[in-house]
Amino acid sequence: MNLRSGFTLIELMVTVAIIGILAAVALPSYSDYVIRGKIPDATSNLAMKRVQMEQYFQDNKTYANAPPCVADSTSSRFFTFSCADAATATAYTLQAIGTGTMAGFTYTVDQSNGKATSAVPTGWTVSTSCWVTKKGGTC
Repeated sequence: MNLRSGFTLIELMVTVAIIGILAAVALPSYSDYVIRGKIPDATSNLAMKRVQMEQYFQDNKTYANAPPCVADSTSSRFFTFSCADAATATAYTLQAIGTGTMAGFTYTVDQSNGKATSAVPTGWTVSTSCWVTKKGGTC
């Protein structure tokens, strides 16, 4: 009796096909998951800077020349923070603009705590009433 060990070419091709299908499903999902994990970096820093703006207003009765409006690219690896326009005595709009792998995202918050997602990459949904944290516009 002749015993053979090993795999046939058909078995090997089926295994490769299964791995390819799993990779085609898993990689896009993982990529979205990684992006969603970086979004809180923007939202939490914007919330912190908004509190700093309100503290500055309490002390100075104006938002003009407030330190949180100075361009800040050091507090986050994925976002740059600044004021969209120069802050006035009664109004401001803080923004977080994505850099690197988060390029295309822009989150904003204003003096009335109006949150918005004004720019997103293809496949994501813009919102004028909240910070989008998932594809499809989920806030």
